[in-house]
Amino acid sequence: MSLQVFIAKTLMKLPPDWLVKLSGGAPLEIRGRTLDPYLQFIAHGASRQPSITTFEPHIARDKMETALTGLAPSIEPGVSVEDFNIAAPGHKIPVRLYIPDEQDSARPLMVYMHMGGGVAGSLETCHVFCALLAKRTMAPVLSVDYRLAPEHKFPAGLEDGLFAYEWALRNAAKYGAPAGEASIGGDSMGGNFAAIISQEICKAQKPTPALQLLIYPATDIGGDYPSRADFGDCYPLTTELMDWFMGQYLPEGTDVSSVRISPAREARLENLPRAIIATAGFDPLVDEGEAYGQHLEGAGVDVDYVCYDSLFHGFTAFTGVTPAARTACEDIASRVAAAYSVGLQEKVA
Repeated sequence: MSLQVFIAKTLMKLPPDWLVKLSGGAPLEIRGRTLDPYLQFIAHGASRQPSITTFEPHIARDKMETALTGLAPSIEPGVSVEDFNIAAPGHKIPVRLYIPDEQDSARPLMVYMHMGGGVAGSLETCHVFCALLAKRTMAPVLSVDYRLAPEHKFPAGLEDGLFAYEWALRNAAKYGAPAGEASIGGDSMGGNFAAIISQEICKAQKPTPALQLLIYPATDIGGDYPSRADFGDCYPLTTELMDWFMGQYLPEGTDVSSVRISPAREARLENLPRAIIATAGFDPLVDEGEAYGQHLEGAGVDVDYVCYDSLFHGFTAFTGVTPAARTACEDIASRVAAAYSVGLQEKVA
């Protein structure tokens, strides 16, 4: 453990009101919401550091990795973890499989894609959440280490996610899950991928995901939403960082209104699978996540939408920082488990 991480962990043990006093003296309130004091303390400390956008992409990636994993707790017992590669055309896709000790063989394997704007993130940044998700849902989770920009620009990462989903359909039975079935999920850019893959699978008339789990998803890259201004300076995802991500991720001249980039622009959503959409209150993406849920509902899709008002973007990686993030992640997992139960009942009916 580095000295910096040790100091941070020690300070995080202080009472919440002390942390607020150390973070500007007053609670941060926007839109009538109050940011969790532990997250306010983290954000305040980060505000005194150089912006990630000032670094070369590979350095920025390492810094984000350190920030997201340095305070992460160990995963709970009761889940086995295996790393391996999926052979894709011309390259290999690293993946991490989580199998709960207590597994329900009727529940589908979930293919999960991490956050990071298509530029950063890894199997490590979503490690704790994927283990929690597998244990609470009693179902396997396959985390995908898709290719990142700028070394591999759009659509490389998306194509890796799509390939992993189709691989899961063929191989789910090997891991105690129903054959020929899978669900799909992700957070932030991973949520963008999950939404797009759900659409593309349906258009291709391939086996529809049992569920799409979209956590603070980016759904409309070129959109104009009030939350982008209201929360545009909120750590860890600012509008400046969002623009920097897209500058690295997208080839020059890309049309951001394409449904392969902005799934909210898709007009036909009638046959998409049920969705769980979770957003964070202090997030420039909160409005578009909610709007996409309304768009799906308008097309007759079953949507379970929830906003965790006191949290900021990326909270799945902060379960070791604040109890509120841990509670939110457990709630998301409970919603997934409930959706799986409903799906099983519908199969029987």
